[in-house]
Amino acid sequence: MKYKTLTQYLVEQQREHKAVSADVRLLIETVSRACKAISHAVSKGALGGVLGSLGTENVQGEVQKKLDVLSNEILLEANEWGGNLAAMASEEMQTIHRIPNHYPKGQNLLLFDPLDGSSNIDVNVSIGTIFSVLQAPAEAAGREIAEADFLQPGTRQVAAGYAVYGPQTMLVLTVGAGVMGFTLDREMGSWLLTHENIRLPEQTAEFAINMSNMRHWEAPVRRYIDECLQGETGPLGKNYNMRWIASMVADVHRILTRGGVFMYPRDARASGRKGKLRLMYEANPMSFLVEQAGGRAVDGAGRILDIQPEALHQRVGVILGSREEVERLQRYHQEA
Repeated sequence: MKYKTLTQYLVEQQREHKAVSADVRLLIETVSRACKAISHAVSKGALGGVLGSLGTENVQGEVQKKLDVLSNEILLEANEWGGNLAAMASEEMQTIHRIPNHYPKGQNLLLFDPLDGSSNIDVNVSIGTIFSVLQAPAEAAGREIAEADFLQPGTRQVAAGYAVYGPQTMLVLTVGAGVMGFTLDREMGSWLLTHENIRLPEQTAEFAINMSNMRHWEAPVRRYIDECLQGETGPLGKNYNMRWIASMVADVHRILTRGGVFMYPRDARASGRKGKLRLMYEANPMSFLVEQAGGRAVDGAGRILDIQPEALHQRVGVILGSREEVERLQRYHQEA
C-alpha cells in the first residue's frame, strides 16, 4: 500500500482545501522533524545517557528530567531559524522565547509541552510531545511580541497535535479539517498517513482517571465514577473498564483510537483547586484534537476551548473524550 506523506497531506490541505497556509505548513513540518529527533533520543534510553533527573525544577516546580531539557532545546533550535514564527512558549520555560533578531520572523506563535508524561521516562512507558499553533494578533505587527499575545482562547488555534513515542512513533495532527494520524517510518525517515479521519465513538464503557485522588474530587466527578463502578446494575446500565497510564499523550491517544473519557479534574487540594493540567500547553491542543474527532472537552461545566487565558502557565480541570460521557459529566457539574 502506498501511503501519503505528511508533506503531501499538508500541501493538499494548502492547495485544495485552504485549511492551512504555506507558513503553517512549513512550521508543522519543522515541528515534525524535531519530534523525530526527540523520538531518536527517547529510543536510546540508558544507552544515550538521557535517563534520570537533573536535580533542577522547571517553572511549574517539577523536577526536570534530562530528556525534558533536551527535548525543549531540540524544539527551540529547530524552530528558531525557519522564518515562520514570531515567538515560542514552552511548559519548561518561565516566559516566552522570542525569535532572535538575526533570524527571519513570521506571524505564528508556537506553544509546546516538549515531553509530556516525563515521570514515565525511566520505566519505559509511552510519552510524547504536545504542540499548538496560534497566529500573532494583528495589533502585534511592527512591535516585539509580548506574553499577552499568546493569551488567546483555544478556538483561535490554527493547528495542534502531538507525537507519541511508544511501540510506534506517531504524529496525530489537526489543522481544523479533522484528525489525521501519521506513523514514522524509521527506514525512510518519513511520516506516513496511516490513520485517516480519526473519529471518536459517541459512547464508551471506559474511563481514565487517577483513582487515588477520589477523596479530593468534587461531587459531580465522584457521582459519575460511582455510577460507572456500579456497572450494568447501576443507572448507566453497563460495565465500565478503567485505564490509567499517567501520561496524557498516551491516555488521550488510546481514547482517540478506541473511545473513552479522560479526566484530570479540579479537586479540593490547594494544588488542584484550579486544576493540574496546563491550559495552553496541554488542555487546548488536546481539546482541539478531540473536538475535531467528534468528541467533547470541558473543564467541568464549560467548554475548554472557550476559556480566555489569564496567564501563560494557567491550569485547568480537564474532562475530554466520547461525546455522551463528557456531556453527562458536564451536566452533573451544571446541576451541582
